[in-house]
Order: sequence, then structure tokens, then C-alpha cells
Amino acid sequence: MGESEGQGESAGPGPLRQRLSELREGAETLLRVLRQRGPSQVQFWFIALALGVAAGYAACLFRLGIDLLQGALYGTDDTRMIHSFAAGLPWWWVLLLPILGGLAVGLILDRFAPGARVRAVADVIHGAALNRGRVEQRAGLASAVASLITLSSGGSTGREGPVVHLAAVISSWVSERINANGVTGRDLMGCAVAAAVSASFNAPIAGALFALEVVLRHFAVHAFAPIVIASVAGTVVSRSFFGDVAEFTLGGDGVLSFYVELPAFLLLGLTCGLVAVVMMRAVFWADGLGDSVMAATRLPRWLRPAMAGALLGGMAIFYPHIIGVGYETTSAALTGELVFREAVVFVILKVAAVAITMAGRMGGGMFSPSLMVGALTGLAFGVVATGIFPEVSGTPTLYALAGMGALAAAVLGAPISTTLIVFELTGDWQTGLAVMVAVSLSTAISSRLVDGSFFLTQLERRGIHMAAGPQAYLLSVHSAAAVMRGVDSPRAAPRETCEEMMAAGIVLAPDTTLETALPMFETSGHSFIPVVAPAGDGGAGELMGALFHLDALRAYNRALAETAAEEHS
Repeated sequence: MGESEGQGESAGPGPLRQRLSELREGAETLLRVLRQRGPSQVQFWFIALALGVAAGYAACLFRLGIDLLQGALYGTDDTRMIHSFAAGLPWWWVLLLPILGGLAVGLILDRFAPGARVRAVADVIHGAALNRGRVEQRAGLASAVASLITLSSGGSTGREGPVVHLAAVISSWVSERINANGVTGRDLMGCAVAAAVSASFNAPIAGALFALEVVLRHFAVHAFAPIVIASVAGTVVSRSFFGDVAEFTLGGDGVLSFYVELPAFLLLGLTCGLVAVVMMRAVFWADGLGDSVMAATRLPRWLRPAMAGALLGGMAIFYPHIIGVGYETTSAALTGELVFREAVVFVILKVAAVAITMAGRMGGGMFSPSLMVGALTGLAFGVVATGIFPEVSGTPTLYALAGMGALAAAVLGAPISTTLIVFELTGDWQTGLAVMVAVSLSTAISSRLVDGSFFLTQLERRGIHMAAGPQAYLLSVHSAAAVMRGVDSPRAAPRETCEEMMAAGIVLAPDTTLETALPMFETSGHSFIPVVAPAGDGGAGELMGALFHLDALRAYNRALAETAAEEHS
């Protein structure tokens, strides 16, 4: 009896192990099919849903991580009131925290991120356009940790940049697992970004449009459904953590008194557009100054964030309003709790603090700071406008709301999604006319004074011409080695002619892009240019083949046609 029972027990796990083995084999088969053939439309929607849930959790956990670490470092349970609480802390602690945080950030980036630079939204835009919807995964994870430390220890930036890139890291991992092509990789990236933005701001409509408007930079119909699915999934995850509540509450009735007040919002849009340009240029100027200081002093690059932290800590001793994302000050502006002088001073201080943080390579995003600066600018403008024409004016807080949207839209270069984010952050849809008027003029002004937006200007400074459209940046996709005819090709260029051109110095390196190569055809007058691998000993180099002008133009035309087909699909 006992022997038969023992045999039954030993045989029991057999079917279970067999079932698990079948499930594993089925999963491997599915993954193999996905890698070979790509996902079908239904499969893609399920992947988008799973990706939206994953990105939503990543965004929520990032936000909770900031709250927990910031609360531990500053000793408060309510991090939304961090400015008020930090004002009562010992001055040396307020000074020391950003320095220690900057030191930790510097060491992390120096070790794990090439160039010791935080990855953010600009890198996601670049990955979507030029890297088949992929971003650097290791550097991206390091950037997320660095940004979390920055935002928790006194840095003056926002959380949307790190969250967007973290979502792109997740989508890149998925794209690699299923061997996604460029179109699928970009769509997956759009899904992840939409979910992350939706979860971060409880803004499902704006999250979907942000992914299309800012990251993919087109409104392809085929991408709309999965991105919306992912965005909704991210919102559901966010509301399970934080509830369905608006981030900000407006003061006053928030209603336009008369349509005659609309010209004032046009002037507000102009003002916010100019302030946005000053803010963006301050960041780039400070970044250049930081490069010069580091080159002159020859200090190790991992000290750069700590040096920026020292400047931020010194400012925070007297003005703790610059700490973190600035939601407390933004809320004070939207409820009219600040006077004109305070609003103007806080604008100047926040712009300086953001420039120091970004130039110090500490991490974080630009959206939350632009909301704060926009709300303060709008409030200051509203105080003046309502003071001059009190009989035909609404409340200053209405101008603060419009200014918040106008300045953020100018910085992000995303008037549609930013307008919707402002509505969803505040829950106020009755003042849409004022916000839209201000946003339209601010983006029109700022886009002409910078390269489209903060992110596109960042890329332009790196030599990536995204702002000019695909006709400009697609030239950098193809290298001479990828398009050339090799020396063994049946239609190879004559070797003797190639050697004569090599002697004259008319050559291309294998990694030379079409952006550089095409103008050389115009100046040299040749129909082909030799592609030469550089010699290690400084010699003449080895002839690999030749890039023909016609082949280069065909590759460029093919890339343009594929981009147009994707955007209109």
C-alpha cells in the first residue's frame, strides 16, 4: 500500500512538468515566428497593451521612487510641499544634498553612459527617426537612475524626460526580442512613450498625441490604434496608484469676461514665446560655459554634476522654490497666491536653476520646469493686464493657466499635445479658447528663433538635422560603405581611375554619410568617388570600392519613399 502510494506521488509531477515544457516550447515557437515574420495586427495590439502596462508601471514606480527618496533626504512625508519644508531645514543640509546627489550622478554616468551624458527625449526622437525605434538600453537605465537621484536631491528639472526615455528602453528591449523592423520598432516606441506620458500626468489623450507629435513626428493612421491602447493602459495603471485626480487646482472662476479680452492672450503668447526662447538659450549657453570650464580646469567629468549641485544648493538656501519639479510653486501661481514681484523673481531663478542643472549634466526633463515658468509668467502678465483693464478682464489665474500651456508648448514644440496636457492636468476645459490663442502664437514665435523646439535644437547642436525634416536627416542614415559598389562587383569602378583619385585625395571613408558625400560629387564633378579604409600605419589605405553618384541618389530617394509611405499609411 505504502509502496503504491509512493509510486503515485513520484508520478504525479510528470504531467505538470510536461505541461510546463509544452508551454515553454509554445512560447519559444511564438517568439521565433514573431522574429521571422513580425507580429500580425492583432498580435501587435496585444503587444502594445502589454507594453503600455509595463511603461505605465515604470512611470509610476519612477514617480514613487522620487517621492520616497526625496522624502527620506529632506525628512518630509509630503513631497508636494517640499519647498515650504526645505525652508525650515539647516542651511548646510540644503547646500549639501545637491552636492552629494551630483557626485552620485557623476559617478553613475561616467561609468555607465558614454559621454557621461543623460539620455532623454531628444535621444528618443533620434532613435525613432534614425535607429529603427531603438535607444541605448544600458545608458538609458543609468540615465533613469541618475535623473531619479537628481530630482530627489535638489535638482531643478522635470520627470517626463527620464520617464519617456525609460519607456523607450523598454520598447527597445521588446523590439530586439522580436527582431522588429524599423516601422514596427517606431510604433512600439510610440506605444511605450504614450503610456509613460499618460501614466506620469494622468493624461491619456495628451499621452497618445505626444507620442505622435513629438516622438514619431507624424500622425500615421496605422499607429493610432495601438498607441491609444497603450496610452489607456498606462492611464489605468496610473489611476490604480494615484487615483483619478487633477494635478493642479485653479483659483477664481477661470472664465473669460468678454471676447474683447482675447487680444491680451495673443500678447501673452508672444511674451511666453520669448521667455521660452530665453529659457532654452540659457540652457545651451550654460552648457557651453560648462564645457569651457571643464576644459580649462581639466577636472574629471564626474565632478561636473557635483559642481552644479553646489550652485543649486547655494540658491536653494535662500529660494527653496527651485528644488525639484516645482509643483508647489506652480500650484501657488495657478491659485493666485503669489504677487507680481514674487512671480517675476521666481521666473528668473527657475530659469537659472534649470540651466545650471541641465548644464551640469544632472538629468531630468524640461516639461515640468516649463510649466512652472509658464504659470509664473502668465500670472505676472495677468496681474498687469487685469490691473490696466479691470472692467473687461477675467482673473490673473486664467492668464497663469494660458501661460503654462503657451510656454510649455514652445519649449516642447508640441502645441496640440501640450494644450491637452494642460487641460487634463487642471481638469478645466472651459478656458480652451484662451489657452489655444496663447499656445498658437508662442509656438509660432519660438519655432523661428530656435530649431523647432528644445529637443530638436539639442539634436541640431549634435549635428543631427531633425528640424529640417526627413529630406535633411535621412542623408545621415546611409554610409558610403553601405551603398558603394565593392571592388569585386561586376559594375565596379575602374581601379586605375580610383587609384588616380586616391593620389589626388578625392576619397571617402567607409563611415562617411551621404550628407557629406553628395556635396563632394558636386564639387569634384566625378560620377563616383573611391571608398578607402584608413591604414593603421598612416599609409594610403585600402580600396574597398566606390560610391557612385547615381547609387547615392537612389538610396536617398528610396529612404524618402519609405518614410512617406510610413507617414501616410
